This record gives sequence, C-alpha cells and structure tokens, in this order.
Amino acid sequence: MRVLIDPNGVSRGLRRVAGEIVERHRGTENLVIVGIRRGGVAVARDLVHWIQDHEGHGVPVGMVDITLYRDDVATALPNPRIGPSSIPCSLDGKTVVLVDDVVYTGRTVRAALDAVLDYGRPHCIELAALVDRGGRELPIQPTYVVRTVEVGDSERVDVVDGEDGLSAIVQDMGTPTIPPEHP
Repeated sequence: MRVLIDPNGVSRGLRRVAGEIVERHRGTENLVIVGIRRGGVAVARDLVHWIQDHEGHGVPVGMVDITLYRDDVATALPNPRIGPSSIPCSLDGKTVVLVDDVVYTGRTVRAALDAVLDYGRPHCIELAALVDRGGRELPIQPTYVVRTVEVGDSERVDVVDGEDGLSAIVQDMGTPTIPPEHP
C-alpha cells in the first residue's frame, strides 16, 4: 500500500477544485453538487465545504445510488443492496457537478448520469473526481480532478475517510493471472 494523496493534499486539491467551479460558473447560482454513493458522497461533502468557504454560503448537495442503473446489475449483483438517493431540489435548468472518488472505466459515471436524469433535465452536468486513474472503457472525462495517476492492472485506488480526513491510497491486489492458452 502507498499513499497517493494524504489528507492535507486532499484538502488543498478540493479547495482548488472549489475555486475552479466557482470561477467557471461566476458564483454558485443554479449550482447543485451530487455525490455518487458511496465514495463520492464524502468527496462531495468536503467539496461543498470549500465552496462555502470560498463563497460564504452553501450550495444544494445531494447523492445518488446507482445500483439499479449499472450495466452489470443482472449478472454481477444477484442480491443488490439499494441505498438512498437524495436530491435536494429540481435539477431542471441547473448546473450539476457530479462527484466521484475514483474515475476508472467510466461505467459508474454512466450509471450516475442515468440516475441524475431521472430527477430532471439539467442545463449541464460536469464531473469532479478526487482521482482519475485512467483505463476508460467509455468516453467519459472528469471536468475537475485533484490527481491523475496511472496505476497497474493489479492495483486498486481507494479513498479512505479517516480521522484526519480523506486520503487516497494505492493497493496491490496481487499479480493478475493469465489464463493458459488452449491449443
């Protein structure tokens, strides 16, 4: 295991991203932050803290559960655990910043887009991520990112919500096995 971003680095990065969001949209009017359950919710919470610190007032924040929107729900999740979604206002005409902890293949974000669109028709949807680890299977790219890193196929990036705050770590999950070739 190695630390990719310590809690101080996460705070600095999210403070920077909060400033970028506020600058790009000239404030927070019509802005809604939506965290993707599970990991994105903690990142969204901290991002909203920095937006509030920057602007002096909060923004609506919600969360979406993507369990039933996954493209592998029937095969990978025989007994899916569905968690709550909570959207604080209509998303019609709003700028939604969808927040995830780690962006990898893009499939989680695709499912989250479908979930968000069930709550209205936003003016636009942007993506913020703590870590972009590459490896896309879908053409999805974060608008805002704290750290971009290339990790091996046998490695996993996790975001940990510890006593000192969020941190990102890389764990080696073992060498992937290569199936033997069949004649």
